[in-house]
Amino acid sequence: MIKYHPQHELLSLHIKGELPLSMSLAISAHAELCDICQQKLNRLTECETAATFDNNTESNISVDLDSEMSSLLAHMMQDTLDELDANPAQPYNEGVTEVTVKDQSYPLPRAFRHQINAQWQGIGKVSRLRLNTGEEQSRASLLHIAPQGEIPEHTHKGSELTLLLAGEFSDEYNTYRPGDFMLLDENHQHSPKTMTGCLCYTIVDAPLYFTKGFSKLLNPIGELLY
Repeated sequence: MIKYHPQHELLSLHIKGELPLSMSLAISAHAELCDICQQKLNRLTECETAATFDNNTESNISVDLDSEMSSLLAHMMQDTLDELDANPAQPYNEGVTEVTVKDQSYPLPRAFRHQINAQWQGIGKVSRLRLNTGEEQSRASLLHIAPQGEIPEHTHKGSELTLLLAGEFSDEYNTYRPGDFMLLDENHQHSPKTMTGCLCYTIVDAPLYFTKGFSKLLNPIGELLY
């Protein structure tokens, strides 16, 4: 059962198209895994549509389609149909439907299928595949942790979003299942680990700050790692 969901404000901004692409992808992918949030998005879409219609009505915007205009529209529609008949549509491109890392394959949510254009990179049990969202500050990635793997204890100089897509992991706060949507900041310190392996979608807008053991040696080059 999914325990962690996006806040209502994020869902509303997503419907209005006011989120950066990286976060919008996260909301869309979560909704594919979560019936509850998909229903909320459907209701918000209906409300936003109704509000837009009411605003247009109140501003006295009117459209008068007389017979001449109707005839013109009919001709335009016919021209479009003729063009489609002359140029049959190309087969639909589903994009990348699954990814394979460490000999394990995972199906991808539809939201990510046209965002995969890089290769996996990593060290040890942790692998990362960058997604190009065109944002300068935020880094969006698919993150894979192999079975019995963990990320050393760290906190955050900025914010970190994690959407668990497959498998499981746990930290000092809880155990997470596919669909869980977690937002952390500088007030959180944790060490995610997994027994069976997991695939996540992550967004970070600043380097992680490692807080324990030899991993602290990575902090001087944190800018290159995040």
